[in-house]
Parts: sequence; structure tokens; C-alpha cells
Amino acid sequence: QVQLVESGGGLVQPGGSLRLSCTASGSIFSINVMGWYRQPPGKGRELVAALSSIGYTNYADFVKGRFTISRDNAKNTLYLQMNSLKPEDTAVYFCKAGSDNWGKGTLVTVSS
Repeated sequence: QVQLVESGGGLVQPGGSLRLSCTASGSIFSINVMGWYRQPPGKGRELVAALSSIGYTNYADFVKGRFTISRDNAKNTLYLQMNSLKPEDTAVYFCKAGSDNWGKGTLVTVSS
């Protein structure tokens, strides 16, 4: 399994934007589905967005129209562009590759 490292989290004001990156230690070309999940404080982990190798996407209703998932196989990197952020988007965001390969997460805090 490749190692996954998330980056790009931080503190942002409501209405702001962040771009998360998930960089793999090896090729992601053959990984069919990659995704972003999040775990808000005191809650369980939930799907944010997923992207297949042929471009199919699946977004949670609470991020549709605000977040965009993409991948760059040449850079072995998965991205999550997050716009119009809300305080309820505060969470640790995790990258997932395949069925059970997870990164350690990056914290996103949306607060004024």
C-alpha cells in the first residue's frame, strides 16, 4: 500500500477557501477510487467526496456546489478544493485510497 499524507488544512474564516492535498508515496494510477472523508469534533467519520479513475464523482449533499475533488496521477496527488466554507465544515479531513488505505488527516477549522 502507498502511504498517504494530507496537507493544506488550517484556520479560515467563514466564506473562505482552502485546498487540501493528499500525496501518495507511490503511483495512484491503478487505484480505482480515492476519496475525502471528514470527522467533525465529537462525531463519526463521513464521506465528503469520492473520485474514480475514470472520472466519476460522488459528493455528499452538504458539500455539493462548494467542494471539488480532483486527482493528478502524474503527481500522485488527490485534491479537495473547498469554497464558501462554513463553521460546520470544521473537521479533520482524511484521504482514502481504495477500500482501506487512510492518511492521518489534516485539521480544518472554520471560524471568525
